[in-house]
Order: sequence, then structure tokens, then C-alpha cells
Amino acid sequence: MTHPQAHWDPETDFSSAPFFIRRMDTSGYVKASEIPEARLPLIGFIYVATGEVLAEVDGTPFLCQAGQILLIPQRCPFAIRYYRNAVGYMGGFAPSILADPKPLRFLSAPLHQGFWFDEGAFMGELFNMLANACDKGDRVFVEKGVDLLLSRIKPGQETALPAAVSRFLEAVFDPGRSCGTLASYAAETGISENYLSRLVKKATGRSVGAWIDIVRIQRAKRLLSDTRLPVIDIASAIGVEDQSYFSRLFKKETGLTPSAFRKIMQG
Repeated sequence: MTHPQAHWDPETDFSSAPFFIRRMDTSGYVKASEIPEARLPLIGFIYVATGEVLAEVDGTPFLCQAGQILLIPQRCPFAIRYYRNAVGYMGGFAPSILADPKPLRFLSAPLHQGFWFDEGAFMGELFNMLANACDKGDRVFVEKGVDLLLSRIKPGQETALPAAVSRFLEAVFDPGRSCGTLASYAAETGISENYLSRLVKKATGRSVGAWIDIVRIQRAKRLLSDTRLPVIDIASAIGVEDQSYFSRLFKKETGLTPSAFRKIMQG
């Protein structure tokens, strides 16, 4: 079992790596562009112990929060939209490593499930043991560990986002469009502003405005890193006309002013 350096890399040859796992530990916000879209020949998994990861699988967003796992079918297109203070594990495995592949019959679509309290602690420790076994090349434990993992998955107990929340997240993270407003997203999803606000807050723990700010900061970081546009133009490009407000928002989210961030990123 090899331990590929470029996880999710579509160019990686997994024929000699029927299982791989990486410890995930991101501080703050990580740009989605750092993890390319892929179609793995393996069954992919993301387990979040703390923080959150927003993944998009075959066009559908899945918000993975503490104590939740996402299983991704083989060859299913997916991408990571962002990490936020995410600690956990991600990787993939081939059905061939299982003594009995029957438990995989339920995996015809992405599966998102939560584990709570003692069960969540058990799953975290199981992934830690799988990572250690992978590092040591202990295939026997890996095979038994994956069998045990699948035995804890209960089809029918998926953690699904409401359809309106999924449509909102798809729209706000769409790289081909500018950030809208609560009113525009509510109109697009066909429900009232108040109802969309309640749905998004209940399903994700974050307000509509907070999600819009996350995307704005993501785009501002990219422009500050990759261009020499003046800060005032970057603020305008992400839909913020008040430069001083943009600077305050950016510092609140990153701990740095836009100019200080650019200096670090561009050397």
C-alpha cells in the first residue's frame, strides 16, 4: 500500500494503492483550488472530527461537520469547495480489499452520515488506527478496519441538506457568477427570504450572509495572491463597494489586512 502525496490527484495511479488515507488538519480557510476536481477509481471518504468541509459530489453540495462521514462512489465526479478549521481524515479504498463486498451494494450514490458522542469518538479512533496501519503497510488491519467502518454505516440514516439549502450553496459557490443577496437567492430558490434564512441557519449552523462572506473572502484571497489589482478594485470585484468595510471584513476572517495578506502571499 503506497501513500500518495497528491490526494484526489486525477493523475495518480491507484492500481498499486488499493487504500490510502491522509490526516486532515487545516487551520482557517483553505482555497478550493488547492484540491482539484477528480473521479477516483476508489471509493472516496471524508471524515470530519472537528471543523467542516464543503464537498460537491456530482453537482450536489455536502456540508461535512464534526462527527460526520461522506462516502463517494467510484468514478463519481467531486470537488472540495472549502475547508474551515477541519481536522479528520480523507482517502479512498478499492472494493477488492474487502473480504465481502456486499456491504457496498447500498453505495449507488454519495452517502453522508453523522455519528454522535461515543460512536463519534470510536470512529475517530478507528480512522487514526487505519492511518497508522497504512503508514506501516499493515494490509491485514486495513482490510479488517474498512470492514468495521462499513459495518457502522446505516443506509437510510443519511444527513441530507434540504433541497433549497443545496440550491443556495450551489449558487453561492458557483465560480461563474458574482455573489448575490439574500433576496436574489430566495427568489432563485422560490421561497421567502425569512424561510431561506431559517433553513440555511438550521441546516448549516451559519447564516446566508456568513456564507456569502465566506465566498467573498475566498475570491478576495485569490485576487490578492494572483493579481496586482488595487485593494479598492478587489473589493468592488467581490461585490463590496466600501473599501474600509472590506478591509474590516477581511481582517475579521483572516486576522490580516488585505495589504498584509498580499505581502505574505506575493513575497
